[in-house]
Amino acid sequence: MAKRLELLKDAMPNLTRAAVLVKPDNPLFKSTIPAVQAAANSLKIELQQFDARGVNEFEPAFLAMTKNRVEAVVLQEDAVFLGNLRQIVELADGQALPIAGPVECSEVGGLIGYGADFLHMCRRAAVFVDKILRGAKPTDLPVERATRFETVLNVGAAKKLGLSVPPLVILRADRVFE
Repeated sequence: MAKRLELLKDAMPNLTRAAVLVKPDNPLFKSTIPAVQAAANSLKIELQQFDARGVNEFEPAFLAMTKNRVEAVVLQEDAVFLGNLRQIVELADGQALPIAGPVECSEVGGLIGYGADFLHMCRRAAVFVDKILRGAKPTDLPVERATRFETVLNVGAAKKLGLSVPPLVILRADRVFE
């Protein structure tokens, strides 16, 4: 989430107030929010947290964001958010708020998608399955973290929002949607 905020700041250099949409009962919440807040502090961005535990809380959260004059939204990873990503992006679009979320976010109309390269992770998982099938004990195998991440930019969404994304941001993206 911190990287998503950094990408928003790169795309919107004048960004000073951002929202972070979270599901507070998500176990990852406690570990990710301090990292996002640290990134916000270093980028001189005022970060405001908005909670949504389910679909019925999405619209009130986005209305509150507009009321609080946030300029962009960072989306937490959560199954409820991923399962309703199109609705969330439409709400952000309806409030003229650029949004950064998982890779799929930009694929459904959001400005920025950033996340682990799941195809690479699946290939790595196949290596572990092979080792286990050849007799390795699962407890003897190392734990691996994601090492490849993908940045996706939707320049069509930027145009729709009236944003002029700096060329360097476009060049750094792994994929760009028109």
